[in-house]
Amino acid sequence: MDSAVESGQPSQPLPLFPLSSGLFPDGLIALRIFEVRYLDMIKRCLREKTPFGVVMLKNGREVDAPQESVAFETIGCEAELITVDAITPALLSVRARGGRRFEILSCDKGRYGLWSGRVRMIPGDDACEIPAAQQGAADSLGQIIARLQRQGVSPAEMPILAPYRLDEAGWVANRWAEFLPLSGPQRQALLSQIDPEDRLRIICAAMEDFGLDT
Repeated sequence: MDSAVESGQPSQPLPLFPLSSGLFPDGLIALRIFEVRYLDMIKRCLREKTPFGVVMLKNGREVDAPQESVAFETIGCEAELITVDAITPALLSVRARGGRRFEILSCDKGRYGLWSGRVRMIPGDDACEIPAAQQGAADSLGQIIARLQRQGVSPAEMPILAPYRLDEAGWVANRWAEFLPLSGPQRQALLSQIDPEDRLRIICAAMEDFGLDT
């Protein structure tokens, strides 16, 4: 499997949010924010209109435990804020869209225990058409979207963000990577896969393992 490649110059430090499940480009993530470090991060991202980075945990917990070591993957995905609602002054409800993938070159733990990383952005997927052998994966995803729409689910409540690029291999692969009950290492390997057609082929093989039509 080809891994993600580096591109361009390192960016400015990106605040990092290690989670047990990752985020893919154009994916949706919903969070309840209550830790001081992340409340401060979200408020700063909202004020400055900047993203934060989601990385998958390899060791440790999402909630800060000072005596516990934390390790996370080096390939992650930007999260761009969609909505931020204050449930209480110390509890935020956040929805964010997956942006660009990145590779962490170095990282530091700073104020309130917030991690930040100096990162290099990874090129986005080419708009590759769906190979005939994998068309079933796109069709099945389209059926899920259509069923939710028939049920009256509003765009704001949909678990898949528009636009629905059902003719692009990378977009379809990313949505199934989010939905399938894959292990952390499997999901991380897919996030790191640079070729969208290869990513879709791997997804289709996993769908067959789960008894789903492709």
